[in-house]
Amino acid sequence: MIVCIAEKPSVARDIADVLGAKDRRDGYIEGNGYQVTWTFGHLCTLKEPHEYTPNWKSWSLGSLPMIPPRFGIKLISNPTYEKQFHTIEALMQKADMIINCGDAGQEGELIQRWVMQKAGARCPVKRLWISSLTEEAIREGFAKLKDASDFQPLYEAGLSRAIGDWLLGMNATRLYTMKYGQNKQVLSIGRVQTPTLALIVNRQLEIQNFVPKQYWELKTVYRDTTFAAIIRKSEEELILEAEKNKEAIAAGKKPKKEEENRGIDPITSQEQGMALLEQIRNSPFTITDVTKKEGKEAPLRLFDLTSLQVECNKKFAYSADETLKLIQSLYEKKVATYPRVDTTFLSDDIYPKCPGILKGLRDYETFTKPLEGTTLLKSKKVFDNSKVTDHHAIIPTGQHPQNLTDMERRVFDLIARRFIAVFYPDCKFATTTVLGVVEEIEFKTTGKQILEPGWRVIFGTPGAQSQEEKEIGEEENVLPVFVKGESGPHLPDLYEKWTQPPRPYTEATLLRAMETAGKLVDNDELRDALKENGIGRPSTRAAIIETLFKRNYIRKEKKNLIATPTGVELIQIIHEELLKSAELTGIWEKKLREIEKKTYNAAQFLEELKQMVSEVVMSVLSDNTNRHITIEKAVQEASANDKKQDGKAAAKEKDASKPKRQSKPRKKVTEAKTDAPEAMGNAPEAKSETPLANTSQTQAVEGQTCPLCGKGTIIKGKTAYGCSEWRNGCTFRKPFES
Repeated sequence: MIVCIAEKPSVARDIADVLGAKDRRDGYIEGNGYQVTWTFGHLCTLKEPHEYTPNWKSWSLGSLPMIPPRFGIKLISNPTYEKQFHTIEALMQKADMIINCGDAGQEGELIQRWVMQKAGARCPVKRLWISSLTEEAIREGFAKLKDASDFQPLYEAGLSRAIGDWLLGMNATRLYTMKYGQNKQVLSIGRVQTPTLALIVNRQLEIQNFVPKQYWELKTVYRDTTFAAIIRKSEEELILEAEKNKEAIAAGKKPKKEEENRGIDPITSQEQGMALLEQIRNSPFTITDVTKKEGKEAPLRLFDLTSLQVECNKKFAYSADETLKLIQSLYEKKVATYPRVDTTFLSDDIYPKCPGILKGLRDYETFTKPLEGTTLLKSKKVFDNSKVTDHHAIIPTGQHPQNLTDMERRVFDLIARRFIAVFYPDCKFATTTVLGVVEEIEFKTTGKQILEPGWRVIFGTPGAQSQEEKEIGEEENVLPVFVKGESGPHLPDLYEKWTQPPRPYTEATLLRAMETAGKLVDNDELRDALKENGIGRPSTRAAIIETLFKRNYIRKEKKNLIATPTGVELIQIIHEELLKSAELTGIWEKKLREIEKKTYNAAQFLEELKQMVSEVVMSVLSDNTNRHITIEKAVQEASANDKKQDGKAAAKEKDASKPKRQSKPRKKVTEAKTDAPEAMGNAPEAKSETPLANTSQTQAVEGQTCPLCGKGTIIKGKTAYGCSEWRNGCTFRKPFES
């Protein structure tokens, strides 16, 4: 008998239908020589610290670092999971062959490998590797089953990630909680979670410490067209430009052509501006140059998971987590391909299937009809085998979407339009640059005109227009016809301006920052080059952001992500760059990707990680300052699932928070798994008792050492106590008690 194991019951039913297995049993479907069973996401997880040695049950600095000689797995304690596992175990013991039909990705591989290991499977194993759940894709996958050994590096990368998250999360969480926490609050530290929080906190501090500078712009209106005075670039701008050119060369892209640094100095005072205004007010404006260049814009790239999450956040304000759930649902409804991907390209073998997929998009016949009977465009910007590893970009499957929710329909619409657009011609446009001069002061204006819309017709209506497409078209304006040498009267004016601080992160901009390890990159090619060093995986970034919300380290103001006082203090108290640097975490991520590609050794990676954990422990233990985190407003936002699983614990917490009953917090504290969504998948969270810290109990007395920075002393202000080191960035503040 051949046993097929899928990741969830719905996928198992789809596979069973294709294989002709019709008889439903308890925990599996049987027939035609197959037994098709399923997991519920993760059935197994890594063991807890106390399951290696009883000494690790209680939290103490003396037991750190906790590094098991050999990591083990266990069955997740859940009656439903346990019953299903025993069904799987019985089937596997008698199987002639096992076909791993798990999700075709790193986490999916890990889920099923752990189950097979725990069940003691000994027979040959094959792998079903498909990019969609349509009947055609499943049949094709079973006709081309792969050997399980081909995916050993994928499993090793997933296992290394899970162990790495355990090592850093368990040790650092206990370390920082015991060393810097107060009132038994748990300070959750994670390999990806903490650098992500650091990005938000650093941006927030940058905004808070930003000092706006006043400047003026000199503009003039000639023939109903506004011209701006050309401003000479500062040294800082020139250095920044040179760095961007270096990055472009490193990514194999053509650097920007160097231009002469011409124009007037920046106008930094009103007197300077008024003098220039008077200088040009009564002199004629003369056109010195008119340049018209024609160019092309290629269609927008197809979606990978991150770009889809970014677009949905910009356009519909969907969170990264919501978008992931929606695209997962579209995948399971067989209308979209596998979603957890980090490429925007298709492999060449998809090209012959494209006419059929387009034909299936019946709701888009207005756009697909002109493509019928023609040879579809095959651009290297779309079809490139070298840019596709396990899966291609997210595209429609060609099945007609039915019974979609409004939110699902919106996401499907984005995917469908992007897919159709790549077979349309480039958009042709003309850019006109006009230069003028008054009294040796040069002015400039630019205009843009669409000559042939090409692919832009797909996004013609404002509702359908892509956010990126809108951004491309922002500078569009058609200029009147100017002739070199013409001259005439003009209306100059001076405009007061202020420099602006950087914007707070939204989920969209944070996802992009995680993808490029914190570097701000607008160019797609440069973004591709930096993806290797991104923090987190496309499939885990949404969960990381949700974890920060859950831990009450960040909150949302409209679309903006704002770090809470606890989040800010946590990052400020961490001095170890290894824990909070996006760039350094990106290097670890790159090594995990290299393990997957067989270019880096998993054992070496784990040895380096163990060494790093040991160094962090030594560094923190040698900190003799009196620093503590004093602010904590923990709000347990339990999901429906958490409520079911942790009902009793939640009830206890609720009772404990009632003002009538004042019970002491329990001494025992069990850490939640930090940062392991990739390794732990759908496993229920380890229960975490996070007592609420009461800031009013923290006695702030003048002259005492600051509990946050450990350097300054507490001073008394008008409305609150503060720290004498506030000028150097210490944010300790405690309002006077009424």
